[in-house]
Amino acid sequence: MRTFDLRTGEDLFVKDLRVVRWEQYDLDREVPFQAMWYSVPPGSESPLDQHPELELSLVVAGTAHVLTGGTEHEIQQGNAFLLSSTEQHVVQNRSDSVELTVFSAYWMPIDE
Repeated sequence: MRTFDLRTGEDLFVKDLRVVRWEQYDLDREVPFQAMWYSVPPGSESPLDQHPELELSLVVAGTAHVLTGGTEHEIQQGNAFLLSSTEQHVVQNRSDSVELTVFSAYWMPIDE
């Protein structure tokens, strides 16, 4: 078994979001996906994003407001959302005091 600690992971910042990518754990041969945690400070949001990977995200702390295709979705702590490779998206933290933390696993879609 291996453990991974968000608090001690090497981080980088995208805008004011803290991002801890799992590439640092050298898991390429062990798991068929990449992963990361990201934290959105109160009152902030992620940049507009779209990528070729599918992305499954679990809200670890706080509440996420996810904007996709002109629709807003509120995702409470403990719930998840799946983004397709064609969806532009923004993740907002509308809280005044609670940091939003999300765990995301992402992978390339399987060609059928």
